Amino acid sequence: MTDINDIMKKAKEMQAGMQKAQEDLANMEVTGEAGGGMVKVTMTGRHDVKKVYITPNLLEDEKEILEDLIAAAINDAVRKVERTARDKMVNLTSEMGLPSDLDLPGTGGSSEEG
Repeated sequence: MTDINDIMKKAKEMQAGMQKAQEDLANMEVTGEAGGGMVKVTMTGRHDVKKVYITPNLLEDEKEILEDLIAAAINDAVRKVERTARDKMVNLTSEMGLPSDLDLPGTGGSSEEG
């Protein structure tokens, strides 16, 4: 039979691991791209946009094209943040011996398709 102290110790380790993972995710940066790299958006794990790059010759094109590419680059960055968060949490749970399909905060849940 497992001692309650062992269970509490494991729970504290898991909580510390989750907190560290959430801090790492919040501080990471990803870059989403659209139009073959003509538009790039750098975003944090908190979904804060840090930088937008637009190829100079794209500024001469139609406004609607540029708007669509910016939106696509942001969406690409969001998907990368979510994928990285999900992968990090799956790795963390597997290291702790937990099932990888838990619905954990920041992972998008087990019902999310990717």
